[in-house]
Amino acid sequence: MQAAVVDPFAVMNAIGLVAFALVGSTKAIREEFDLFGIAVVGLVTAFAGGATRDVLVNRIPLALQSPIEIALGLAGVGLAVAASVVLESADDHPVTLFSDAVGLAAFTTTGAIVATEASVSGFGIVAIGTINAVGGGALADILLDRSPFILLEDFYASCTVLGGATYWLAVSLGSSGSVAAAICAAVTVGTRIAAVAYGWTVPTAQVLRTSP
Repeated sequence: MQAAVVDPFAVMNAIGLVAFALVGSTKAIREEFDLFGIAVVGLVTAFAGGATRDVLVNRIPLALQSPIEIALGLAGVGLAVAASVVLESADDHPVTLFSDAVGLAAFTTTGAIVATEASVSGFGIVAIGTINAVGGGALADILLDRSPFILLEDFYASCTVLGGATYWLAVSLGSSGSVAAAICAAVTVGTRIAAVAYGWTVPTAQVLRTSP
């Protein structure tokens, strides 16, 4: 009896949608948006990056093809609302921070997979993986009337660049898609968790100017 083959894209995509919808919704809850606004910000966080990815590789965004995609996003929104009822400052809770790291890793991986299937260059794999991972959060920050988080000094988008580059390297060295996906996800989530734990930041120009 032949074992079922697990599709790494489907798994990572489902994880990313739920995780990022949860993260985006908690941000909207903190800003005291109403339930509709919470759902909008959560779904934008979950889908905007993937939709941009799909446009770049010339295909219809998956969110417009499958109701399952929307259902997963709404599940994340529902989890965020439930968490806000039982937790103080749900957006800063370790569960939310971990969900953000997991979503970042999942969407970096799905972007890299799609880019590889589209036969783009190594730079394209890294770029599309990064856009997939941080595009939704950047647009959500604009809806929340603040500068996109990825443009500040926190070590965030850098994790996706490292993960996407790792995926490209693994594939170039002959690894299977599943192995490359696992390595990419591990590198991305590992570096993000380390960045949060140890307070890693990317230097600003002002810091460089004032350094001795």
